[in-house]
Amino acid sequence: MLHFPLLFSSEYCLFSMDQYCLPADSSNAYWLLLQVLSLIPLWHYLLLAAFILFSILYNFLELYFLQDLFSGFSGSPVLLSYNTSSSILNAVVSKCKILHGRYFATPWLCSPHLQTLFLNYFGRPPPLKYTKQLFSTADGETIALDWLSTSHVSGDVASEDESVPIVVVIPGLTSDSSSQYIKHLAYHTAKRGWKVVICNHRGFGGVSITSGFSYNAGWTEDIRAVVNYLHKEKSMAPLFVVGTSIGANILVKYLGEDGENIPVAGAVAVCSPWDLLIGDRYIRRRRVQKIYDKAIAFGLQDYAKLHQSHFSRNANWEGIEKSFTVRDFDDHATRVVAKYESVDTFYRRCSSSTYVQSVSVPLLCISALDDPICTTEAIPWDECKANKNIVLATVKHGGHLAFFEGITASHLWWVRAVNEFLGVLHSSNYMHVQEKVKTDF
Repeated sequence: MLHFPLLFSSEYCLFSMDQYCLPADSSNAYWLLLQVLSLIPLWHYLLLAAFILFSILYNFLELYFLQDLFSGFSGSPVLLSYNTSSSILNAVVSKCKILHGRYFATPWLCSPHLQTLFLNYFGRPPPLKYTKQLFSTADGETIALDWLSTSHVSGDVASEDESVPIVVVIPGLTSDSSSQYIKHLAYHTAKRGWKVVICNHRGFGGVSITSGFSYNAGWTEDIRAVVNYLHKEKSMAPLFVVGTSIGANILVKYLGEDGENIPVAGAVAVCSPWDLLIGDRYIRRRRVQKIYDKAIAFGLQDYAKLHQSHFSRNANWEGIEKSFTVRDFDDHATRVVAKYESVDTFYRRCSSSTYVQSVSVPLLCISALDDPICTTEAIPWDECKANKNIVLATVKHGGHLAFFEGITASHLWWVRAVNEFLGVLHSSNYMHVQEKVKTDF
């Protein structure tokens, strides 16, 4: 029988091996632990560090590659929210295969942040060239309207058909006709035989601000004036409107403000922020959202610098230069120019969510549940379901205005969904028709 008298004696060594022969006190226990850890190969530690770093990045970037891998890259279904008695759903959306299919995100863009960043820096838009038209508003502002037709993308000289549908596009915040996603939409819409016109915001599209007022998230006067002008000049052509991001907020607010009395046959709102107050709180909540907040604020500063004379006269230029968040910019510039008492007042009055109930034209709303900029917390689910003219389509992934699909990430899923919906709507009997106003003499 073996005996180990030294193992339990505090006066002697813990082990009889000379290399580990130390007094058994607490401080030397740590030294012993370090000695044991030093025996582990270095590549084990490197592997552990890599795993920890990967876990941190996986969660920070909200990656979902493993989920897709385990599901066999089966994609995510499109969730439709609607009023059960909606004729738009039964006659139009039910015939849209894309909205009843699944969205297969590009495997190597398996994150809302990767999707969003890739769109902005490597969007891969098709080559195109617009025809610019300058439109003057009642208050003396100049709006750049950038046109694209089938002949622009095919090279063929097509005969002028006055009945060809026109799609009016409202870009997002600090976006214009040169933005990657706008080019994707314009190209594929024109390629199917329709005309597209980008209604650039004030000060965008290569023009200066020629009035004392710049655009904001709730400014609907410009799109109203442009739509009315197109309806008058091209009365034979059905008019459709597509709004993206802040442009979607402007679109829904415009549709709600005008109700039935509007010459719009149908519309699509993509990645709308809906409630600006909720969106403001969301974008300042987490570290990753704060990165977007600062990036957008810098974009707004660049916009202000292009029109420094305007903002120096009508806003707080010193405050604009020191703005590091969207809220800061809105406080020193947007609300001042628009004459709102406070930023929160501006956000409340310009949010489109309060106008949803009054929308009277067929409206498809598309949002990604992982949108890193426009939170799903702001989506007015119940209000959309209560309106028979609205169908809300949400997808689990897609980021903000991205929705890349295919291995090469050369197409945007939402662009295909928009064109299919508008095409089916155009061929149906459910396009909205503005009632002619009767005049008594």
